[in-house]
Amino acid sequence: MSPFKGQTGLKRVLNATGYSFDGLQAAFTGEAAFRQLVLLNVVLIPLAFCFEVSRGERALMIAACLLALIVELFNSAVEATIDRISLERHPLSKNAKDMGSAAQLVALTLIAAVWATILLG
Repeated sequence: MSPFKGQTGLKRVLNATGYSFDGLQAAFTGEAAFRQLVLLNVVLIPLAFCFEVSRGERALMIAACLLALIVELFNSAVEATIDRISLERHPLSKNAKDMGSAAQLVALTLIAAVWATILLG
């Protein structure tokens, strides 16, 4: 067992919430791509309420936007971990970073596909 997993109950939930906010703050202050996605979400999520679509369609439009934020958090975590291990260039490090970037490309493509399908379909 990890020595960092010692808390249980409400104390664990409070600690986890604090760590989550720390992660969001680190991403926002240290990752330009995350800030850009937050801005995209600030525009697109309210815009989703301007269209006459079903609640389910609106939920999909919003979920696709939020998924891109989630993917960027994972991508940033992968990049930070790789950089923590070593800053030297290595093919496996490049692959890991490139795959994280590819995941973000898929998430952004999903936003475009969902919005286009709902609004143009």
